[in-house]
Amino acid sequence: MKQVKASISGIEGYVPDYILTNAELETLVDTSDEWIVSRTGIKERRILKEPGLGSSHMGARAVKGLLEKTNTDPAEIDLLICATITPDFVFPSTANLICDQLGIRNIGSFDVNAACSGFVYGLELGAQFIETGKYKKVVVVGTDKMSAVMDYTDRRTCILFGDGAGAVLLEPNTEGYGVIDTLIRADGVGYNNLMQRGGGSRFPATHETVDARMHYLHQDGQQVFKSAVRNMADVSAEMMERNNLTHDDVAWLVPHQANRRIIEATANRMGVGMDKVMMNIAHYGNTTAATIPLCLWDYEKQLKKGDNLIFSAFGAGFTWASAYVKWAY
Repeated sequence: MKQVKASISGIEGYVPDYILTNAELETLVDTSDEWIVSRTGIKERRILKEPGLGSSHMGARAVKGLLEKTNTDPAEIDLLICATITPDFVFPSTANLICDQLGIRNIGSFDVNAACSGFVYGLELGAQFIETGKYKKVVVVGTDKMSAVMDYTDRRTCILFGDGAGAVLLEPNTEGYGVIDTLIRADGVGYNNLMQRGGGSRFPATHETVDARMHYLHQDGQQVFKSAVRNMADVSAEMMERNNLTHDDVAWLVPHQANRRIIEATANRMGVGMDKVMMNIAHYGNTTAATIPLCLWDYEKQLKKGDNLIFSAFGAGFTWASAYVKWAY
């Protein structure tokens, strides 16, 4: 019997209409287009402006487009996994809300909180359900409304993040295509370098936590940069080594879109030229769990069946992850 792999049989993305440019940010904080572009590679980011809408709205839009694109009836979906760190509510899960908005009933759905590595974490989970034969159609969606936790008086962080969502459909494949290998890693030692301090059970919302601006994202940029460069590069190189891949074998590096310099350092460590690196950070910024599927969405027309893809991510936690995917269509 041929081995079953979980192949990506479809990809779809969604980004809000509103474009927050570097020029507009110049009116909010002491920064400049030249400073932002030279240090991050970001020119603009999308923002979900409509009141009362959260990450589930964007996730549902991406999944709806995915189902239509792949001619999949919502009733055919066996499981939905949502990677997010900006859930609509503490509970219920954003995955539950996405299913409700799309009329997907009576299936398992849950959230994964691994920050910017969340989509790869979710991909590993979804792939295992397919490989065991438990399920036939699994949706993995990454969605984050980072503008909801941005302090637009903090020029160190507000320039980096945007909103968006991306989703993939996983199905069984016996031709050797699909998710070939995954690596997920975490080390909580760096938790306080990238976090949202307020709003959880340790520091519930009070006047004091609001006044202290604890409900916004906090980041020690220098420490995060150092850890991201090291761990994204290390986990990607390990993925190549354990699968006997050389840089010539890799068609595309699909990196988390945190910072252009981090992406370049990861590609350099892997020996992969920048012409093989998916990058859309200039237009979307860091959309956290959505960055990797949004890259696949943007580059879909350039992908060929059998292409070797290496996913690489790093996020709060600290978490980091890599996946080796052989493209199936």
